[in-house]
Amino acid sequence: MTRRSVTRRFALVLALPLALVLAAGGAARADDDGDHDHDAARRALEAGDVLPLATLRDRVAAELGGRIVGVEFEREDGRYIYEFKLLMPDGRLREVELDARTGDLTSGEAD
Repeated sequence: MTRRSVTRRFALVLALPLALVLAAGGAARADDDGDHDHDAARRALEAGDVLPLATLRDRVAAELGGRIVGVEFEREDGRYIYEFKLLMPDGRLREVELDARTGDLTSGEAD
């Protein structure tokens, strides 16, 4: 087996559980107030505090490429953050954070 073949198989093994969670609707995380990601995100969107997830998802896909395999909504240091997990074409998993209000990239790393 070639190295490339092994890398692709590893990426598939890694991506499968993430894809299954997304297909099942994902397990919503509860924050400190007992709210789930989607509840907090909906309230913030209705209040005009964040951009729609679809807008940021499209921006991430267009600018960074890869396939989105996970999304989390968090509040860090007083601001809302969307964390995207991307499966890159070379099999790497990359996590990037965007400011949910502005859409600006706040951090990004490759695993």
